[in-house]
Amino acid sequence: MRVVLAEDSVLLREGLVRLLEEADATVLAAVGDGTALVAAVEEHRPEVAVVDVRMPPSFTDEGLRAALEIRRRFPAVGILVLSQYVEESYATDLLEAGGGVGYLLKDRVSKLADLSDALGRVAAGGTVLDPEVVSALLTRRRRRDPLAELSPREREVLELMAQGRTNIAIGRLMVITQGAVEKHISSIFTKLGLPPSSDDHRRVMAVLAWLG
Repeated sequence: MRVVLAEDSVLLREGLVRLLEEADATVLAAVGDGTALVAAVEEHRPEVAVVDVRMPPSFTDEGLRAALEIRRRFPAVGILVLSQYVEESYATDLLEAGGGVGYLLKDRVSKLADLSDALGRVAAGGTVLDPEVVSALLTRRRRRDPLAELSPREREVLELMAQGRTNIAIGRLMVITQGAVEKHISSIFTKLGLPPSSDDHRRVMAVLAWLG
């Protein structure tokens, strides 16, 4: 397995080099920032680029941006992110780049078998995600999904609205009064964050949220 590594901490970088080599990987280059990582990938064309998310100069998302540039310019190179923390938005951006990606927490890569397996799966075009990353992404999705706040009854009403049913038809199909239908719809608008507006048709906006 031919690998290039980007990690700004010298001590951690040297430790990762040894760990990668013990996992039967050949480290072609070990660099300290995203720019150098892209250059190393261009020079060596490894099977996998191993990268930290936060690197100089701003220690925010340099590693991720370098990884995305590598994916754009060298799509055959797998990307394995090793991070100290679960960066939800960064993990999402990485996954949207396609297969051949992995996101593991640094304190979970001490087992050589696990690291070797992750490298092999990423190089083969697979996806490797730390369980904590999966949990964080699912939680984030639930937080961002307003439909998750709807009760089963409200979801049923919204589904019928999406079918183009009138309030009267919804009441007949659900065997409830029109007043109850209107109460459910009002609650739906509130939970979906759709206040009264002269510019938007709340019923249409709610249906679009359902279809999305």
